[in-house]
Amino acid sequence: MTSFRIGSGFDAHKIERGKGFTLAGVFISCSHKIIAHSDGDIISHSVCDALLGAANLGDIGQHFPNTLDFKNVSGEKMIRSVLKKIKEKNYKISNIDITYIGEIPNISNSKNKIVKNLSKYLKINEELISLKATTTDKLGFIGKKEGVACLSNVLIYKA
Repeated sequence: MTSFRIGSGFDAHKIERGKGFTLAGVFISCSHKIIAHSDGDIISHSVCDALLGAANLGDIGQHFPNTLDFKNVSGEKMIRSVLKKIKEKNYKISNIDITYIGEIPNISNSKNKIVKNLSKYLKINEELISLKATTTDKLGFIGKKEGVACLSNVLIYKA
């Protein structure tokens, strides 16, 4: 019998004028930067939260609190740590669906690089990762270019 579990993760951060974002380890040049205690990699962070939730391992704040130990910690390091934790519970990733929500930057030219990096971090085939992007049509804090967000859903299984 196979046991499937679903998890969802969400991350949002303020942004301000700057030189660009790092999303899943890919630097994207634009007019703003993310304000965060860690590296602000909202894609990696939402994937971590989704995986932790699916495996019933708590949330990202429990594993990576806002302490000096995790100041500027990279999304890659966080993902690799979470992956180790879910593997210890004998879970494998079935698929991941990610939605980046922001007016800036436009990630269409970077989507393949982002998926490739996530695939490398998670040690899964790129075909198991779906990445989409949307805006809020200039509504709310995202529409006013005050912040960005990311939503991730994962399906994991244990054989």
